[in-house]
Amino acid sequence: MPQLSCRELTLGYEGKTVLSGLTFEMDAGDYLCIVGENGSGKSTLMKTILGLKAPMSGRIEMGLGLRQSEIGYLPQQTQVQKDFPASVWEVVRSGCLNRQGLRPIYNKNEKRIAQDSMARLGVVPLSKQCYRELSGGQQQRVLLARALCATRKILLLDEPTAGLDPQAAADLYALIQRLNREGITVIMISHDVAAAVKYASHILHLGNQGTLYFGPKEGYRGGGQA
Repeated sequence: MPQLSCRELTLGYEGKTVLSGLTFEMDAGDYLCIVGENGSGKSTLMKTILGLKAPMSGRIEMGLGLRQSEIGYLPQQTQVQKDFPASVWEVVRSGCLNRQGLRPIYNKNEKRIAQDSMARLGVVPLSKQCYRELSGGQQQRVLLARALCATRKILLLDEPTAGLDPQAAADLYALIQRLNREGITVIMISHDVAAAVKYASHILHLGNQGTLYFGPKEGYRGGGQA
């Protein structure tokens, strides 16, 4: 059974269609990179999977016990978010908010999850530092640790290496690949087609006319044609 399926999705906003007839499915442990032109619906698709937007038509199905509340999400950062005046520990721990519900404080299990996530991403030594004082690469590691607090199943990443220098980007790609090899499904929006082909197991190429390609990366030729 697929972990995530999209069936004949039509997506848009303010009554304007940006993507129609989208159908694909993913198995647990897949690593999908979504590529394509600006305005082709990549971010809208991700927000729809997260339940932040409703599809205009079609449906998203989740299998293998996956729930929307168990999806980890790493959005693109705004400048305001980069300057957030909180400690690394506070930022990572906030990834447990969905688990916390209406309780005003974090319990021992949630704190343990946050500590484990920090250890997996190698940011424990940064725990007391102010988030806004970190480098771009360190901030992305911290946000990835935060996303891990929400999930052990699937991560959605929106341009996670945007603005990073080549070495920091390579380090982050390596971390994401390691998490995928540990069993976490990855869906990543990227403009870096070379990296997508290098790291992903599957490619979804969206164009202004809809889906140009979906399938294993071995069949992808960079222009959306198998």
